[in-house]
Amino acid sequence: MKKLSIIFCFLSLLFFGCHNQRTRLVLYAGFTQGGTFHIKFYSGADSTKIEHDIDSLLTVISSTASVFDSNSIISKVNVNQDVVLNEHFIKLFNKSVEVSKASNGSFDFTVGPLVRAWGFWRKRRMDLTQKQVDSLKAFVGYKTVSLKGGKVIKQHPESMLDFNAIAQGYSVDVISEYLMSHNCNDFVVEVGGEVRSHGFKNKTENWLVGIEKPAPDANSNEVIQTKIALGNKALATSGNYRKFFIKDGKKYSHSIDPATGFPVQHSMLSVSVLADDCFTADGYGTVFMVLGLERSKEFIKAHPGLDAYFIYSDSLGNYKTEYTKGFESIIVK
Repeated sequence: MKKLSIIFCFLSLLFFGCHNQRTRLVLYAGFTQGGTFHIKFYSGADSTKIEHDIDSLLTVISSTASVFDSNSIISKVNVNQDVVLNEHFIKLFNKSVEVSKASNGSFDFTVGPLVRAWGFWRKRRMDLTQKQVDSLKAFVGYKTVSLKGGKVIKQHPESMLDFNAIAQGYSVDVISEYLMSHNCNDFVVEVGGEVRSHGFKNKTENWLVGIEKPAPDANSNEVIQTKIALGNKALATSGNYRKFFIKDGKKYSHSIDPATGFPVQHSMLSVSVLADDCFTADGYGTVFMVLGLERSKEFIKAHPGLDAYFIYSDSLGNYKTEYTKGFESIIVK
């Protein structure tokens, strides 16, 4: 599931960072997983090695989880080639199963064939009949795949895995944990719009990030809806308003409900999920876009540790917002 951008509101260029001394600010950015990444941290020495290590981490994650790379581990799994699974693949697989179980299948990392068939994978829109959807659903279901002896076991050889809904959040966590392991405890990391921060800027100020205001179309400029003082948390945003098609006056979103096999149709435009780690926030963003507003709020009540900021449209097409208790103290008024 393609993620919306989270807009960064860096209001100062001074950090308190690595090795507990005021040193050189490092602004590091680049491209990965079909999008961009932006990282800010302070380094007490030459940051060349840290930047090189970050590149290496992002490269190995991409070569593990990219469905656009025919040589990636997941692509080889999807065409039933014999391939050695690495630790990143196993972590992505296990987390996908965890979120799938917790959401009763609203998150399903085998839904890729339906996403592709509906035309959201390479932006080639298709119209599917109920019969076509049913034929594809036969190969969709997280319970039909498992790990055994370091290999993926499929009940149906046609089944395909897709970690796209959590790979960017996972990348954020891997980089964040790498920085902390090198005594860089004041930083902000963003990959593909998913973000995690730790520590402070200017010694006492929380990092600020922005949640994007819904745009009328995919080509519109990004505008901040609200600012968040993130603290030692992660934020991941998912949404439908930039990725959809309209047929016979009806909007079809790029969020596929695994239960029906059809794009969801409800009033929620985006959801930003707050959690301790970005891996978790990213996965449940997908869940909530499938469940919709009311069911998502009920889910959060039953799952402590998750909070969400919802943007939806009312019956007149006006934008509305709601958020759960965890956002009350971090929204910048």
